[in-house]
Amino acid sequence: MHGLEGKVAIVTGGSRGIGAGIARKLAAQGAKVVINYTRNEESALKVAEEIQRARGEVLVERADVADEAQVKHLFEQTDARFGRLDILVNNAGILEFRPIDAVDRAHYQRIMDVNLWGVVSASQQAARRLGQGGRIINITSASSRSPFPALSVYAASKGAVEAFTRGLAAELGPRGITVNAIFAGMVETDMTANSSPEGVQAFVRATPLRRTGQPEDVADVVAFLASESSRWVTGQSIGATGGIVMT
Repeated sequence: MHGLEGKVAIVTGGSRGIGAGIARKLAAQGAKVVINYTRNEESALKVAEEIQRARGEVLVERADVADEAQVKHLFEQTDARFGRLDILVNNAGILEFRPIDAVDRAHYQRIMDVNLWGVVSASQQAARRLGQGGRIINITSASSRSPFPALSVYAASKGAVEAFTRGLAAELGPRGITVNAIFAGMVETDMTANSSPEGVQAFVRATPLRRTGQPEDVADVVAFLASESSRWVTGQSIGATGGIVMT
């Protein structure tokens, strides 16, 4: 796999879980990384310190991806610090279990604002900056194909991101920019920490590789899609699920 020396990457939701794993991996490959966070500044700074100890270059920026003005500011700060952008990883997302009888407009709007509009807004800013060889990588979920009960709105938001991925790949392909998605299975993060032990074990039993995922399992696929090795791959949704979803 080729290195990412000299590249600049933004990772939304990069302070914890999968996003933190992605930020560390891209930095280890030589990229200068912008860690975006919304609430947990302490975690974002901790990841940044780890990257800096490994002699990586990093910028930490707060922005709610559901807010278009804050997203614009995130990209402007990246311009000011690094002067370029090569890779956008749309990882920020929220998950909330809600049975259909309990779904209301506010729940729907917040899920869609973060999980879908956040991807659209950040991708719009990235498309204005990326050149030949640019990369947009969207993190989605196996729930888009095999959702758990009470996750219908979340699953819909992730399925929409995959459709958006294909559309944007067709639009940006003539400029030499690739756009891909990774749909992840159950990964051990803060987002899944409240899952019941019984539910986790049921997931493990149903997974051919017989374990839950780690952030690094997804980060390694991101590193491939960010690299020159993926130059002929675009418009794809790639599963990192341990085999629980096979396509």
